[in-house]
Amino acid sequence: MSIRFFGIFVHLPLLLVALVEAVALWLAATSAAAVTGLSLHDLAPAPVWQFTLVFVFACVVTMAGLGLFSRRQRANTAGLLVRIAVAVLIGALLAVLLARIIEFGEIWLRIVARAAVFGVLFAGLSRLLVGKLINEDIFRRKILVFGAGSRAASIANLRRRSDLRGFKIDGFIAAGGEDSVVPADRLLMLNRPLVSIAIERQIDEIVVAMDDRRRNFPVAELLECRLAGVDVIEVISFLERETGKVRLDVLHPSWLIFSGGFRRDAARELTRRAFDVLASLLLLLIASPLMLLAAIAIKLEDGITAPVFYRQTRVGLLGRHFEIIKFRSMATDAEKDGLAKWATTDDNRVTVAGKLMRKTRVDELPQILNVFKGDMSFVGPRPERPQFVEQLSEKIPYYRERHWVKPGITGWAQLCYAYGASEADAAEKLQYDLFYVKNHGLLFDLMILVQTAEVILLGKGAR
Repeated sequence: MSIRFFGIFVHLPLLLVALVEAVALWLAATSAAAVTGLSLHDLAPAPVWQFTLVFVFACVVTMAGLGLFSRRQRANTAGLLVRIAVAVLIGALLAVLLARIIEFGEIWLRIVARAAVFGVLFAGLSRLLVGKLINEDIFRRKILVFGAGSRAASIANLRRRSDLRGFKIDGFIAAGGEDSVVPADRLLMLNRPLVSIAIERQIDEIVVAMDDRRRNFPVAELLECRLAGVDVIEVISFLERETGKVRLDVLHPSWLIFSGGFRRDAARELTRRAFDVLASLLLLLIASPLMLLAAIAIKLEDGITAPVFYRQTRVGLLGRHFEIIKFRSMATDAEKDGLAKWATTDDNRVTVAGKLMRKTRVDELPQILNVFKGDMSFVGPRPERPQFVEQLSEKIPYYRERHWVKPGITGWAQLCYAYGASEADAAEKLQYDLFYVKNHGLLFDLMILVQTAEVILLGKGAR
């Protein structure tokens, strides 16, 4: 079951896990202080409870960055425990840094090591206990799908575990005159009023998935269900909420026009731009030594006269062209015939230094300059080359709609889908891009930036 919070969908079981582990980390920090001989209100020079807040905040942010509160998490128990240990240790170091900045005092350096040990133990145990004690089914909505054609099949054919966490299908009801394509054993007979079926079977939500809503649309019956307390939602909005993307196979223009989202206002744009400028200046300062090493590596491999940067025309906001800046990771003659080519797995055009830079995403660092200039943002759809945009716009509906926001160094599609290298990949990633264009906001952007840490640390999706 998911709830909408400041424009993003939050999965309740994972929210509960985050709250339980935050409490466990709080207990770990207070236990470490107690072992050191301090109480919550002792001054050293700041009260202990202030330090515990800093420790919990740092660890929870790090855990989120490693994907521990993500619906896309597929690690086994051992993998989860390893991630928790790494997250708490990194969070403890971050807490030390924050304590230094806030000037809590030297005593916290002695407490933090104990807090890290207790934190790994308590957070790991809480994750295991929550997994054992809580049945995720109690958080799932029980849904009834009104329709049994191709649109209904888009729900029946969902296979990813992350897409199925929020609901369980009670059955399908075929609309009048509709050919059924869902399994016969999942069909329910409409032999009494729809509201009676919904109440008797304890349905939480009815998903309207008719192939043709222009005939036999059950307005009165659905209104009765709505008044009886049963939620009613159309299939596009349902799939958007549960899968985190706008499904092209069931999309129609009127939904884009009348659904929520797609907000653009001066305050949001000003906040976004201020964040981009300040963050880009800070990151350029922090990343400058790494960027210098990357430049030296390129020169050592390809010679002192070899270019360090690679400039390429990309399509940005509202279809405007700009030059993207990256560290050169391919041979200088990678496209000697002048034709744009998709990057592929184990691309033989990539240099030795380029492979390492791509794996660690170091080659993307010069794009911070594009962010500072205003051509890009930190979060947004991946900017594509004009040649590819023209090709894809002719073959994939709604492809140009992804350009209603600035492109980004990272984005929702980059997190949810592997590196695209074909038209089919581009169509799949577009569904995530449209979800972002519809729902983007500061909180969503921050969530994406935190989860990008997992991609960088684990090398996911790199080519």
